[in-house]
Amino acid sequence: MSQQLISRSPDLKKLQDEGYDVEIRSDYLLIKDVPYVNANKEVVRGILVSNLTLAGDVTATPDTHVVMFAGAYPCDKDGTELEKIRHESRQQLAENLTIQHSFSSKPVGGYKDYYEKMTTYVAIFLGHAQAIEPNATAQTFPVITAQEDEAVFQYIDTASSRAGINMANKKLALAKVAIIGLGGTGSYVLDLVAKTPVTEIHLFDGDALLSHNAFRSPGAASVEALQPKPKKVAYSKDLYSKMHRGIVDYGYYIDTSNADELQGTDFVFVCIDAGDAKKWIVESLEKFGVPFIDVGMGVELVEDSLRGILRVTTSTTERRQYFRQRVSLADAGHNADYHHNIQIADLNALNAALAVIKWKKLSGFYLAFIWTSRRSTTAPTP
Repeated sequence: MSQQLISRSPDLKKLQDEGYDVEIRSDYLLIKDVPYVNANKEVVRGILVSNLTLAGDVTATPDTHVVMFAGAYPCDKDGTELEKIRHESRQQLAENLTIQHSFSSKPVGGYKDYYEKMTTYVAIFLGHAQAIEPNATAQTFPVITAQEDEAVFQYIDTASSRAGINMANKKLALAKVAIIGLGGTGSYVLDLVAKTPVTEIHLFDGDALLSHNAFRSPGAASVEALQPKPKKVAYSKDLYSKMHRGIVDYGYYIDTSNADELQGTDFVFVCIDAGDAKKWIVESLEKFGVPFIDVGMGVELVEDSLRGILRVTTSTTERRQYFRQRVSLADAGHNADYHHNIQIADLNALNAALAVIKWKKLSGFYLAFIWTSRRSTTAPTP
């Protein structure tokens, strides 16, 4: 409930987005880690506390200009107590919340919202603290743990809220996305998709994570992580579950015996080489009406330099034939070049980024224009 109230109330959300350590405790608003000066002329930290006036599940205009404080009595830079705002002393507000002081600083007309109220009091204390420590700040940008029933992430996505793109982000909130193949490109696809509000991310790959894989995947696998030769999907689940809930790993390949597991998926990224397995995957996804993106990469050594090509091909229920015209589903054989193919981390990352950007265009997260002539365009695609 605490985080829901913050996210629904523009004034509280603004406090959080700007880096203040905001908490709702026993129906009180807390701003923690507020620098102030004590009687010893030291910069220490306390907690500002305010009662909350609510209109349903959002904040209303504060009904009092008084704020409470947990900590020693604030002083100026010379250690003199700030008498002009003194109000009352110690009080236990709740079982887990006791304040030592309260203060009164009333502007003409009162405070319009809790952002104005709390930042005004922060500024009163902070000004004296910065006279001693110029870099002192109450904007500490703490990690905010998300409640399991409130978010797909382990902690709040403050990057999206600070940028004001939450409404655009909701277009990516699919129930189930699958990534088939956790090689170089597939692992980077996971890295990007794990930062979106997809509810479940399903990973399919039967390979073990070996040293050469570590050099074409995001992050830095340790020697200890590589030594037991874990499945790629198990390693990836353990890594990305630190950020994103709902990651499901399948330590095997998709074939004719299990292709039905793709049924009910909202979107699929196919990150494997051409061959019989891809043929069954593509035919199953077409049968189930699932949109997907297939990626491909070919790099060769020419004397002492590299050259190559990246491919991102989309298949939707409206445009299946486009994919069939451009991607071969012929069996490349076990000894195909792919098994010795040159894999470069930056190209894997680029291929994955192009695929994820295309998915976001299809979802409407990014605007996508269709150029019909050199002078005009159609409306944005859905």
